[in-house]
Amino acid sequence: MPQFLREMGVIRVNNIDFNVEDQGSGTPLVLLHGFTGSSASWSPLCQDLTRLHRVVAIDTIGHGASSAPEDLSHYVFEQALRDLTEVTTQLGIARADWLGYSMGGRLALGMAVDHPEMVTSLILESATAGIQHEKERLQRAEADQGLARRIEEIGIESFVDEWERLPIWETQRTLPVEVLQAQREIRLSNSTVGLANSLRGMGQGAQPSYWDRLDEIDVPVLLMAGALDRKFVGIAGQMGVRIAGAELAVVPDAGHAVHLERSRDFLNDVRGFLAK
Repeated sequence: MPQFLREMGVIRVNNIDFNVEDQGSGTPLVLLHGFTGSSASWSPLCQDLTRLHRVVAIDTIGHGASSAPEDLSHYVFEQALRDLTEVTTQLGIARADWLGYSMGGRLALGMAVDHPEMVTSLILESATAGIQHEKERLQRAEADQGLARRIEEIGIESFVDEWERLPIWETQRTLPVEVLQAQREIRLSNSTVGLANSLRGMGQGAQPSYWDRLDEIDVPVLLMAGALDRKFVGIAGQMGVRIAGAELAVVPDAGHAVHLERSRDFLNDVRGFLAK
């Protein structure tokens, strides 16, 4: 693939600019961050991962340095998947290992189900296959809409203040100050319209339920969750029952963001899985 393409850092798809951090060589590993994150969320891990892989970290639409259009149609879950296939294709990647965290995990799962030709293996960290029951999904969509409006009303800084006080992040309180500050800066680098529309188009209320299609996945799968995040430990276990041959890694003393809270354990599990 042309060297200039790897140095650009921006791939244009469907009139949207996607920021891409493309490092290393070897088999491709695509990284998808969570809501309020960016490709920078993976920076502390990339040096280790690039020893054996070409690591491609993508800012999803509405996040980081990627475009954050006002047109909601760009954020629809299925459109986001189509754009990811085009981004990786433009990078010269026919198939890759996909690793996704939370929102990024839901997108990576969507790739494995709807675009299986692009996926060699799948690593899902603190991810879900969606909300099975329509009534609950509609309730979540309404809640996501409310949060989107809240972001637009109060702005990024106030929203991040509220977001960082959520109980789900309680397990991160003891992390070094510089780690927490780096995460905060990543969150603050996002825009109100980008985060709001991401919730509307790619939130759990908008995501299709993949529970009845998990048995279609025929590539190796690693399901990861932090032991302190009981909700997602349960979800990972339920998904593992439906995905043939899936491996489950429950990381001790970690909450929702395993890669941040227990990075060494996270890397060991990921490297061990990819080496098989």
